[in-house]
Amino acid sequence: MGKFIDFLEKRVSNPMARLAEQRHLLAVRDGVVSSLPFIIVGSFFLIIAFPPLPESWGMTQWATENADQILIPYRMTMFIMSLYVAFGIGYNLAQSYKVDPLSGGQIAVASLLLTITPSVVEELGFVLPMQYLGGSGLFVTIIVSILSVEIFRICKQRNITIRLPEAVPASVSRSFEALIPVAIVIMLMTLITIIMGVNLHALVEKLTVPLVTAGDSLFGVLVPVFLITFFWSFGIHGVSVVGSVARPLWETYLLKNGEAVASGASELPHIAPEPLYQWFIWIGGSGATLGLVIVMLIFARSKYLKSLGRTVAVPSIFNINEPVIFGLPIVLNPILVIPFIITPIITAVIAYLATSVGLVSPTFIKAPWTLPAPIGAYLATGGDWRSIILVLVNLAISVVIYLPFLRIYDKKMLVMEQNEEQ
Repeated sequence: MGKFIDFLEKRVSNPMARLAEQRHLLAVRDGVVSSLPFIIVGSFFLIIAFPPLPESWGMTQWATENADQILIPYRMTMFIMSLYVAFGIGYNLAQSYKVDPLSGGQIAVASLLLTITPSVVEELGFVLPMQYLGGSGLFVTIIVSILSVEIFRICKQRNITIRLPEAVPASVSRSFEALIPVAIVIMLMTLITIIMGVNLHALVEKLTVPLVTAGDSLFGVLVPVFLITFFWSFGIHGVSVVGSVARPLWETYLLKNGEAVASGASELPHIAPEPLYQWFIWIGGSGATLGLVIVMLIFARSKYLKSLGRTVAVPSIFNINEPVIFGLPIVLNPILVIPFIITPIITAVIAYLATSVGLVSPTFIKAPWTLPAPIGAYLATGGDWRSIILVLVNLAISVVIYLPFLRIYDKKMLVMEQNEEQ
């Protein structure tokens, strides 16, 4: 067993951990994360516009009559999240290269906007379609943001910039240093979008159809669930590793579902936005460890596990489970690693099937991740009371799975404590 763990750590875990620290993946991750306040706040206006209340209630009638006005904050935040993500990616990538991050963010935004061709509407003049500023444009956003900052970096490193005397204020000097890179990026994107007539969004959408389809399948859900708990088993932040790659897909699903709700669609297109994982699979955190904490509180006999259970109970309710992972520990623990990996796989299968057959509504709202799971699930599904039942069912299943393994570990700890007392 020890040799197998050493092999996994050396050949799989360590290389993937290094991949997670790759500059561009980190910039994408941080860029997406930086937009979360806009996604969370914007998504709650979907609840206001479509309240989870009976249609006969006055609040529901008022919301229906005023939905267009209520949804304006949503359309200016979550609906155009690619605009915020572009700035975040550009800023963080430029900062990692130690070039002006503000210029990096601005260049990325300009590059994204230049992938969209304005239309002329009578009485309004030029109008910029918002279609590709949301979930549909996220992949192009990532590509052009990275490309733009790389052009900026190359120009800076090779001194292809305008240098001003040292007496000039730093803010002015930085602006002129970005002048040539900005010109190159604008001319390049104009060449692609206007002169060559290439619709990058349509092109990338065709290329990513297999990826999007696969990620929304049961297999596509189980792969990240397994990998996240696998990396945590070695003490590596699994969500940081896997999320760097998967989060753009998850956010695309979430935004597509939100757009469908805002347009009045009766069915939502995607099953597997990130809230599916957050509220139905990782109850209490990666590994669904709230069930483990409940088992500790009720069944533990050793002093250490009893004390630990009381200590980590409140954080676990709010989905903070690092104290559990490192306190037991679960990391490199051959007894507890097994249920830690198996439990979320089983809850993932149940959650996916329940959503796919219509027993629970798909998620379309980004509720704050520190909410207790039943509340977060209720909000994320737009007020579907059945989501609370699904959370409780999966929580009960996690308790059943963790129970025999925790008892084995508890007996081991009890023996150790008795030996220390003698």
